[in-house]
Amino acid sequence: MFKGSIPAVITPFENDNVDYESLSKVLNYLIENGSHGLVPCGTTGESPTLSHDEHKKIIEETIRIADKRVPIIAGTGSNNTLEAVEYTNHAQSSGADAALIVTPYYNKPTQSGLYEHFKTIADKTNIPIIIYNIPGRSIVDMTLETMIELSKVQNIIGVKDATNDLFRPLITRKKMQNKFCYLSGEDGTALAYLAQGGHGCISVTANVAPKLCSEMHSAWQEGNISKAQEINLKLSSLHDALFIESSPGPVKYAASLLNLCKKNTRLPLSEIKDETKKIVKSCLQELHLL
Repeated sequence: MFKGSIPAVITPFENDNVDYESLSKVLNYLIENGSHGLVPCGTTGESPTLSHDEHKKIIEETIRIADKRVPIIAGTGSNNTLEAVEYTNHAQSSGADAALIVTPYYNKPTQSGLYEHFKTIADKTNIPIIIYNIPGRSIVDMTLETMIELSKVQNIIGVKDATNDLFRPLITRKKMQNKFCYLSGEDGTALAYLAQGGHGCISVTANVAPKLCSEMHSAWQEGNISKAQEINLKLSSLHDALFIESSPGPVKYAASLLNLCKKNTRLPLSEIKDETKKIVKSCLQELHLL
């Protein structure tokens, strides 16, 4: 079962090329500061702008650098089912612990299409699969009924829920017969998601505040609710600041202030505004990260 603070890892760029030296620096920083897992090539990793070769190499490098210190959940989703199968098989053969597969964006599949998409990938691989449900970016929303049916597939083992609907994990747990892993995809409501039965969070904020994020989840797991609440309150302004503009623009700027990597994103994401930079910097200073 995956649990705790799991950063959705940023992809550093240098002159529009993947900066693998900085990627190593980022990964070690995250692991050394208590992260409970890593997700390369997710939305925060700008996966839609990566070439096939880059995507595969980032996953390979993440697995190599992590060296089994933490579990690796590889982002292998696509709105092309055959491509998602290829990425997922690659992650499996490379040694990833699980695959995170987003609901197909742009195509707008029906619930039947969603079921067949995930079932096809699961049937052609053996790696544990986590459904990534994020209607705000992919337009489609997987219904509870579809998720229940997919949970009956042996290697579909959990969900990253980025709906921000805090009733959903409660009602899903009540109706789901199979054991399932529930991971939040929203930093601002991650603690509340844990209170509804969640196991952890695939986090943007944990890229730049990994120790605080991991401490919050550890406190929750240990039953120290007041400490978890205290840390959550401290992090609240940073959670908000990192989404003033499209992610990962703000979090990459924050990472650049921590000398982890350059602030560069790939088009169509552009440099964040000066006023956003001031807010992000102020939040890092407030947390004594700078």
